[in-house]
Amino acid sequence: MLKHGILNSDLAKLAADLGHTDRVCIGDLGLPVPVGVPKIDLALVPGKPSFQDLLDIYLENIKVEKVILAEEIKSFNPEQLQAVLAKLEPEVVVEYVSHEDLKELNKEVKTVIRTGENTPYSNIILQSGVTI
Repeated sequence: MLKHGILNSDLAKLAADLGHTDRVCIGDLGLPVPVGVPKIDLALVPGKPSFQDLLDIYLENIKVEKVILAEEIKSFNPEQLQAVLAKLEPEVVVEYVSHEDLKELNKEVKTVIRTGENTPYSNIILQSGVTI
């Protein structure tokens, strides 16, 4: 049994399988998942686990070169946005698209990870970087 690291077997396998430029979405409890896109559902109750809890673990274990956020987060959830930006390495590219476009982009992600987050526009697409 693992002593540390990602203990959830679905998340651990996802992390091990990611290649350069692969994309994963971490979403709130209301984000629709496109048909055919795998979902790892971690939601327990509203608010748990939080978006930030999962983002911390993801960034600790996965090299990220780019993130995509909904433009609406700037107006409707600026505290969440500031917390996200504070966690990113300086070289990470940040792109903003409409929430509708973010949902369209989710048709191409490897998986959507659902959290219990229940604040508006708490969704992010993370593009894997390369570690060499």
